[in-house]
Amino acid sequence: MSAAVYDTLRGITTATITTMLLKKGIRRCWMTGPMPLVPGGERLVGPAFTMRFVPVREDLATPESWSKPISTRGAIEAMPEGCIAVADAMGVTTAGIFGDILTMRMKQRNVVALVTDGVIRDKAGVLASKLPTWCAGVAAPASVNGLTFVGWQEPIGCGGCAVFPDDVIVCDDDGAVVIPQNLVEFVAHEGEEHERMETYIIGEVEKGAKLPGLYPMNDDAKARYQAWKKTS
Repeated sequence: MSAAVYDTLRGITTATITTMLLKKGIRRCWMTGPMPLVPGGERLVGPAFTMRFVPVREDLATPESWSKPISTRGAIEAMPEGCIAVADAMGVTTAGIFGDILTMRMKQRNVVALVTDGVIRDKAGVLASKLPTWCAGVAAPASVNGLTFVGWQEPIGCGGCAVFPDDVIVCDDDGAVVIPQNLVEFVAHEGEEHERMETYIIGEVEKGAKLPGLYPMNDDAKARYQAWKKTS
């Protein structure tokens, strides 16, 4: 994806993105659960690097498993620069999948953000790592108390959404959305125009305009909008 498309998407809210995807019949693009650990940050965009957990298997989910090739540690070392790590934790909120040391290493590897429908642990350390994180909360127990890590870079379900490797993730204060790869250009182009249109509508509402005929626009409002675009 070009740098220009990334820049365009950074100017489009996740709310607008869900509306653009709705035009293509996609209703499940906003992940239930992930919300910013620190609200008020910048909007972030990146390709998905997927990770998958399954329910706990006591013979496999042990502290010793952290040293195996298939581990969260191994996944982090495979993450490319600029990705957004998306972890399917099955919505489990009683076991933190990542803590301070892991998020610090992700930040060192220039990972853009972590998104999960699960929770993190070591909150103070995660905050200190400066890795932007969207999650469903915080829990003290480690991941192996409730989950088994099984792999990375395969299709997952996160927060009720199907996420494929290299789908585009956009995160802001409203949460995280997934854009299918084949719809990225459409969302960027249509979303940019939608944001411009809503800027005009907000300006009209600030002047006291009534909503019927303005939002959504009738033909007269569309004509005024087109004239406004030429001068703005």
